[in-house]
Amino acid sequence: MKWIQFFTPAKSMDTDQAKALISKHPNEETIILDVRQPSEYEQSHIPGAVLIPLSELSDRSDELDPDKPILVYCAIGGRSRVAAQMLAGKGFKEVINVSGGIKAWQSEVALGPQDLGVDLFSGQEAPEEVLKVAYSLEQGLGDFYLTLGSRATNPKVKALFSKLAEIELNHQKSIYQAYLDIGGATQKITQKEFESIVGVKSLEGGLTTEQYLELFTPDLNKETDVISLAMSIEAQALDLYQRVTSGIDDPDSRQVVQKIANEEKTHLQSLGKLMDTLEGTD
Repeated sequence: MKWIQFFTPAKSMDTDQAKALISKHPNEETIILDVRQPSEYEQSHIPGAVLIPLSELSDRSDELDPDKPILVYCAIGGRSRVAAQMLAGKGFKEVINVSGGIKAWQSEVALGPQDLGVDLFSGQEAPEEVLKVAYSLEQGLGDFYLTLGSRATNPKVKALFSKLAEIELNHQKSIYQAYLDIGGATQKITQKEFESIVGVKSLEGGLTTEQYLELFTPDLNKETDVISLAMSIEAQALDLYQRVTSGIDDPDSRQVVQKIANEEKTHLQSLGKLMDTLEGTD
């Protein structure tokens, strides 16, 4: 008898099916589990993935919710298959192995360790404070796009950066409105007044402007490179919000972060569609 037969069988799906499942469900309804080593995770991981190396999974499985669907992946699908079978044997309700792993993912990924950027949140924030941090992140990204637009010489790329900055501006407005809706001020304040209490601007995803440029080395006069950069940043932001969620104690604050994460997911999907229209024309 082969040793793997001691594990309870688990379902598998390919990366396209996994992407479809993730896109259809809010972040809080599913768990994406990375069972590779920390160094592999830092190089690239699916946005929002929880890291528990296979060698530690048996002792740390209680960190996972057994009632939520769990998508398990590794580098090419071997370790994740064993992990999925292990969790299924422990009574987890729905565990799915992502065949092909990160190598077959072929979509935007996030970079860095699990704690990258989480220092922006203490975990103790009230919903109003969470919105202030989120507003700062959107504000920083909007400024980032405007700065890069000033460096570009291609008129189409300049217009694209302006459009990306405008999207972030609209997201700032929605965060400001959410602040008002939850009674974040004893009296209504203007958006400009709100900005004055937000604090230091930060770039989404936990990296600096120069770090993003060094990592992705985009051609700032090529539209597809610009969209690819934007998608990378949005994937990084989605990853940050999803990682932060588990560390926030207040349920209302956690819900606010989850909502923002879902908005980032929608934004990322929209950028992907825009990329489809540009490919082959740049």
